Amino acid sequence: MANIREIHDRMNSIRDTMKITNAMYMISSTKLRRARKKLEETQEYFFTLQDMMDHIMRNMAEAKSEYFDLRPEKEEAEHVRGIIVVTADKGLAGAYNHNVLKLTQEQVAQHKNCKLFVVGDVGRHFFARRETPIAEHFHYTAQNPSLHRARIISEMVLEQFRSGELDEVYIIYTGMKNSISAEAYVRQLLPLARNEETSAGEDQKEPPVFQPNPEAVLKNIVPDCVMGYVYGALVESYCSEQNARMMAMEAASKNAAVIIHDLSIEYNRVRQNMITQEITEVIAGLKSQKRKKNLNADKS
Repeated sequence: MANIREIHDRMNSIRDTMKITNAMYMISSTKLRRARKKLEETQEYFFTLQDMMDHIMRNMAEAKSEYFDLRPEKEEAEHVRGIIVVTADKGLAGAYNHNVLKLTQEQVAQHKNCKLFVVGDVGRHFFARRETPIAEHFHYTAQNPSLHRARIISEMVLEQFRSGELDEVYIIYTGMKNSISAEAYVRQLLPLARNEETSAGEDQKEPPVFQPNPEAVLKNIVPDCVMGYVYGALVESYCSEQNARMMAMEAASKNAAVIIHDLSIEYNRVRQNMITQEITEVIAGLKSQKRKKNLNADKS
């Protein structure tokens, strides 16, 4: 059984840790409020962008563009797949980083020719430990998603796609399913997929007019759309990260409180045993003194 000082020191250590987890919970909750506001503002733009692209793609069945290039001259197994991986700059966020990295490992295992474009220090350290080559690491992007940083990422992968260094471009990020849960997703950015299906709402829309021609329109809007997709993924990932970290710190604080409660019971039990032992020793001493006194009285 541990002595009373060891239990007391452990309780103090857990209380100190609990102060840290409570502080991190408050910080994450503040960041989450800001991130959700930013996400709400971004989602409207993101969904409108998707609807616009779907509408345009339905009316470009015959258009030719480098962004439609499926590289038929190459075997599918030889395609070089670029993967943008969005992780955090630090851990202590539950399964947030684990889910993204696990999904990335599955993609790398399925496709031998992969180039990784990593956002976040957690992803960089993870792949470095496993000696997995990283084509590019984007510093300071996970904690500060912005259109400027999204543009840097999108321009790099677009340039490599146009030059033939990449045949496909995907992004792996964490999206908010609802206010308390998130899920890791894989989304294809390039090449563009022709969408010939028409929904009921699309029947009422007039077909767009492309000036000067569909190819020129695609050349101008696709880079902005890819940038918009990347930016939306960065913002949603950041929001998911803060939500996951807040929940993880809340769970850690609750677990710490449970441990302190259990240690308090053990502390009181050990302390009671020590007091009982001291009382027993005092009584035994008194009895010994009494016997000694009686023996001395008999001799006299």
